[in-house]
Amino acid sequence: FEGYEGDTLASALLANDVKLVGRSFKYHRPRGIFSAGSEEPSALVTLREGAYSEPNARATVTEIYDGLSARSQNKFGSLNFDLMAVNDLLSPLLTAGFYYKTFMWPAVFWEKVYEPIIRQAAGLGKLSGAEDPDRYDKGFLYCDLLVIGTGPSGLMAALTAARAGLRVILADEDFRMGGRLNAERYEVGEMPAADWAAATLAEFMTMDNVRVMPRTTIYGAYDHGIYGALERVSDHVAEGSGDVRQIAWRIYTKRSILAAGSTERSIAFGNNDRPGVMMAGSVRAYVNRWGVAPGKRVAIFTNNDDGWQTAHDLQGQGVEVSAVVDSREQTTLLPPKGVRVVLGGRSVNTKGRLGLKKIILSDGQDVAADCLAVSGGWSPNVHLTCHQRGIPVWDDKIVGFVPGATLPMGMAVAGAANGVMTLNACLQSGLDVGNSVVEALGRTVSKSKTPKAQDEVSEASAFWYVNESKGRAWLDLQNDVTANDVKLSHQEGFRSVEHLKRYTTIGMA
Repeated sequence: FEGYEGDTLASALLANDVKLVGRSFKYHRPRGIFSAGSEEPSALVTLREGAYSEPNARATVTEIYDGLSARSQNKFGSLNFDLMAVNDLLSPLLTAGFYYKTFMWPAVFWEKVYEPIIRQAAGLGKLSGAEDPDRYDKGFLYCDLLVIGTGPSGLMAALTAARAGLRVILADEDFRMGGRLNAERYEVGEMPAADWAAATLAEFMTMDNVRVMPRTTIYGAYDHGIYGALERVSDHVAEGSGDVRQIAWRIYTKRSILAAGSTERSIAFGNNDRPGVMMAGSVRAYVNRWGVAPGKRVAIFTNNDDGWQTAHDLQGQGVEVSAVVDSREQTTLLPPKGVRVVLGGRSVNTKGRLGLKKIILSDGQDVAADCLAVSGGWSPNVHLTCHQRGIPVWDDKIVGFVPGATLPMGMAVAGAANGVMTLNACLQSGLDVGNSVVEALGRTVSKSKTPKAQDEVSEASAFWYVNESKGRAWLDLQNDVTANDVKLSHQEGFRSVEHLKRYTTIGMA
């Protein structure tokens, strides 16, 4: 295949009209590209060859380079005709908890029969078995302020602190910094949002007190303002280049600002796991950031205003939008010109063997589509706020959890990670939190102001699951967990979230 510099493996495959990329863990159902970020559950592949091979890499965050080798995994036979797909026919016997109810008798069968079969079927990709030829390193960094995430609030917070003279480290897991600014068509400071992000990052490059760290994931918030970070130094170049592949950093900071944004939620409905069913914000990202249409005819299923923005962006880029289906009974939003709108609608099923062909609505009508963009609202990325006894709290306004009152020492939260869901408000949040850190460290607050920005609508409703679904409604696409599995777990008494997770395997690994 061919792609462009700056493509991910996922965007390059979609541009080459590749929809089927893998098989699911338990039932070996067809799986496609579901998202555009590190939350990807389905597009897991094995990269590179021989001793350099790396299983279970997410295609959505893998940068392509000339000569990159990527292979599908978790299949027996070909990807199109996986012989292990027979497991799907046996799904009534392989429900949640079947591990604990089966293989019990006769006891002598466990070691000789059951365990070898389970071990053979378990896992996804395979390790090479050879010694890893890559080199790794570790290091230590020190700063006044660590900013985690480079969306609008992160960039604004870092800019405010840097102009006040603080030593700032700016880290983001993406190779192109800017967060959702790169995926939207809004304007910031009278220029496209992505251009404003690039201009802000260019200013950081001229500052001696700022260290910019793309391809860097902050994975842990430890005692006394210490953070763990993994920098992927040369994952995006050909193997054997001689460079250190990854560096594990220990970052010591006086203050930190979490600006990690939010992750879009799906909606559970019948057969919502087919290749072609994707997150709406990710569909928008592929179109706006990478210039890739995930489908030739796209339908939208949403419970919130943001889903409508995907329809407008797609139509603005020349992609056909076959319908907008909104679970809400009414809205003040204007639909894209000529697009069918179904208010109070539900997607109850999908059709297509190895890829989406159409969706079935609750009124019996069908909608032709080879891509369905689903938006169930956005959940703040609160994970790092919970690393030291923090407990998230529910926010009815955004229909999601936001950080609680207990945060790691010295941490503040800005933007969408704190439940702030509009562009202007995110910029202002970054400015305010940045100024509060400057003041706390005894520096003079800079006179920075937020740039003028377009804003978006963000009303959302609490709608998670289509009760009238025809077929299994999938909650965890990676581990093949359905809504019925959760119901069964509850019915059998495994109701606490810890027991639910173990019993159903939802969210495992």
